[in-house]
Amino acid sequence: MKVALFIPCYVDQFYPGVGLATVAVLEACGVSVDFPEGQTCCGQPMANSGCMDQARPLAEHFVSTFAGYDYVVAPSGSCVSMVRNHYDHLVDRQDQKAAEVRSRTIELSEFLINVLGHSFSGSFPFQTGIHQSCHGLRELRLAGCSEEMTCRDSLLRNLLEGLDGIQFAQLQRPDECCGFGGTFAVSEAAVSAMMGQDRIDDHLQAGTQVLTAGDMSCLMHLDGIIRRRRLPIRVMHFAEILAEALRTPGLQTAEPAQQGGE
Repeated sequence: MKVALFIPCYVDQFYPGVGLATVAVLEACGVSVDFPEGQTCCGQPMANSGCMDQARPLAEHFVSTFAGYDYVVAPSGSCVSMVRNHYDHLVDRQDQKAAEVRSRTIELSEFLINVLGHSFSGSFPFQTGIHQSCHGLRELRLAGCSEEMTCRDSLLRNLLEGLDGIQFAQLQRPDECCGFGGTFAVSEAAVSAMMGQDRIDDHLQAGTQVLTAGDMSCLMHLDGIIRRRRLPIRVMHFAEILAEALRTPGLQTAEPAQQGGE
């Protein structure tokens, strides 16, 4: 199986440790990962701002860079959703190569569970609050939140629940946006900050010690609020949690499931 790693801009520029953690987790699962050095931005910031002419060459470059791989794995539901759900506006819909790249681009938790069929154990004895990032929740359907406001069937939670000592914070609004929203945080900064404050208050009432998600953009926004308020909450991408568990005794992985499509 030929697997490429796509690193989002936020990870590349601000949180390279998340990329290293992603590689460590994938290699622990027996996956040999290629990192095409010619990769650039997926084009989402430009598309979000309505600058489609500027986003188009980035989408075309993404397709040419990652063509030929069985999977393109990224530690970001936001970027994966951009490729899978919005590239049809930016690349030729009749282009078979583009269609294959779109269909084979997959978020990290999807890949670990739905393709590899891996489960993890190790030690992470912390009260952990899960933030369901909007693109993962609403566009990739990585979780389903019920009317009772629970998101128990999330892929992220399924990955973490085998870790020894972990407990999950019971949030009052587990499906609520953090307020970042890319350029929304710039154009509506005050509203964005208030939405982030609401999410942090929910985690505080739930006793969250470690706040995790699948998108570093959301976590960067929330971590800024945490730091300004000097709150005792640690922010970690879920890949970092799994990588930390790798360094503890007793990591186990299930036998890989039959490797097929998504």
